[in-house]
Amino acid sequence: MSDMHHELFIQWLNKEVTPALGCTEPVAIAFAAATACQHLKEPCISIHGFISENLYKNAMGVTIPGTHCSGIATAAAVGVYGGDPSKGLETLKGLTVAQIEQALEMVNQGAVNITASDTPDFIHIDLTATSASNHCRVVIKKSHTRITELYVNDQPVELNHASDQDANSVALRNFSIQEAFDFISHVPLEKITFILEAARLNGALSEEGRKKGYGLDINGTLRGAISQGLMSNDLLSRILVETVAASDARMGGAPVTAMSNFGSGNQGITATLPVMVVAREQNASQEELARAMALSHLVAISIHARYTRLSALCAASTAAMGAAAGMAWLFTRDLNVIQSAVINMVSDVSGIICDGASNSCAMKVSTVTMSAFKAVMMARLGTRVSDHDGIVSLDAEQTINNLSRLVVKAMPSTDKEIIHIMAEKSAHSHC
Repeated sequence: MSDMHHELFIQWLNKEVTPALGCTEPVAIAFAAATACQHLKEPCISIHGFISENLYKNAMGVTIPGTHCSGIATAAAVGVYGGDPSKGLETLKGLTVAQIEQALEMVNQGAVNITASDTPDFIHIDLTATSASNHCRVVIKKSHTRITELYVNDQPVELNHASDQDANSVALRNFSIQEAFDFISHVPLEKITFILEAARLNGALSEEGRKKGYGLDINGTLRGAISQGLMSNDLLSRILVETVAASDARMGGAPVTAMSNFGSGNQGITATLPVMVVAREQNASQEELARAMALSHLVAISIHARYTRLSALCAASTAAMGAAAGMAWLFTRDLNVIQSAVINMVSDVSGIICDGASNSCAMKVSTVTMSAFKAVMMARLGTRVSDHDGIVSLDAEQTINNLSRLVVKAMPSTDKEIIHIMAEKSAHSHC
């Protein structure tokens, strides 16, 4: 494989595997509000505008990082008082109690008015911050921190797109599982050691989740079952506990940064922790861990790049297909086993819906992580779901394309119904 091909995969990893503090949808709203306030040059007194329905779905119920609160208005308000847009998806890093109190007061005064809108782009934020004598409008489209329009007192401000926080304005060629396998098998180690930062960050997030009862504390439930003899303390249990602990912490508002994949911390967690645990159990070297981690994240990217960034499909399921690839590589170094594991997973968990970011996401993370391990164990024994079954094809790439076809063509109506159901419930802030 040429250096030019190596560069493609390194660009994909740098583009889509990035640090993020908290659920990326409320953080994107906070980022937009913080950016607008930065241009006011005086205190903000109100925020109004709209966000896409998909963003609304993923931001309304999840805990905002560094707080015990949820809600779209609150996300914008904490951006006003505590956001630093120069930090991108870590905008809310270092949020203080005083800033949270100011934000809640702003919301309680009715100074934040953000509605949901049916927009062509799944990620679309259009917010205007107003001060005593100025106003600034920020428009974000297609990815969480990609500002496409900026106006100060109705006058357009020229944007430097090279400084887009997540670089998602860059278009890169899609690639196959085999290409990713060939890359991680031959690339010089020094070119991919940066991926070990995902292990460090998500490992620390998992430790935080095991220290405190964040969210639904699903990892605590599993650890309790193990201590009571209701579950075995085996490899699968350790994979589940450590992976779910990171998701518990992230969805429960822990002020600890995650390494995301394709714009989602949960996807980054799911692509990282199972591979880390297997590598540790096998006493794998740092080089083996780096290659397995790179494969996991690349396979997750390869699959998700074929469908929309936000959808009715729980994307932790496709991130777990990346984890299956990474675990299969650690066990076998066999491309056929890796492809079989992905096919097995598509047959198993392709119907899990995304009903918005929330504490219950950690339950889905546990489900897809278990599926990944099961799929790998089957593939190791030469068991692959038949191409006569369901949406599975003989070829892994076609199987992934079949799944993506469902997401793009059939699931938009499901997504709208999910959003309508959620909108009928209270969408107010909660603390």
